[in-house]
Amino acid sequence: MESLFRAPSLRLLFLPAAVVVSPAPRCPTLRTLATPFPSILRRNPASFSSTTSRAGWFLGLGDKKAKTELPDIVKAGDPVLHEPAREVDPKEIGSERIQKIVDDMVKAMRRAPGVGLAAPQIGVPLRVIVLEDTSEYISYQPKSEIKAQDRRAFDLLVIINPKLKKKSDRTALFFEGCLSVDGFRAVVERSLDVEVSGLDRDGKPIKLDASGWQARIVQHECDHLEGVLYVDKMVPRTFRTVDNLDLPLADGCPKLGPRRS
Repeated sequence: MESLFRAPSLRLLFLPAAVVVSPAPRCPTLRTLATPFPSILRRNPASFSSTTSRAGWFLGLGDKKAKTELPDIVKAGDPVLHEPAREVDPKEIGSERIQKIVDDMVKAMRRAPGVGLAAPQIGVPLRVIVLEDTSEYISYQPKSEIKAQDRRAFDLLVIINPKLKKKSDRTALFFEGCLSVDGFRAVVERSLDVEVSGLDRDGKPIKLDASGWQARIVQHECDHLEGVLYVDKMVPRTFRTVDNLDLPLADGCPKLGPRRS
């Protein structure tokens, strides 16, 4: 999920993850990351020779250079982004393969930079998400918007086979973006309080109560594991290009921010 880089208004929730800031460091966007080898695990090895170099980091194929490169981000339309991911066998979590996937996901998320990433976004159809929001990332955002979004820094989280549960009826509407849907944003309504449980990268149980912006990141990434992109949940008539983020919403669109009961 893309992180927030600049936020002139509440409409600018998720900025492009590939933004380069100079001389200041890049800051992440709340977009998710993914790579371009779709459902390779479901294909006959003889049928994807052309994608061997890209998939080598995951399958152990291709040349040595391919094995050391980070995966690219998979774009909308690739089946891996539109199909449910499968659970990781707990017995496999400590394997070199799974640990490599986690390491590459974290590196890819930080490279973007972003605040969340799901395995399908790097072409891996497994139920793994990584999340991280730092004080540096948040510092690029106006204080008024940080407060409105209830955004707080949190350390790196790796959650395998996450299970999501709503903790309240509170919701909020903000713009979201995704590395897999480059250059666009739309308003999405999300729960403000959720609980996510699963396993950490060591295979130990983990449970997190998330609220505000962190809850939004968690939901965005968990959606990826179900084959759902933010555009599948967007509020009608709010879809727009990044260049048009500051334009007002169309008449009849809901107001951004927490929903009033």
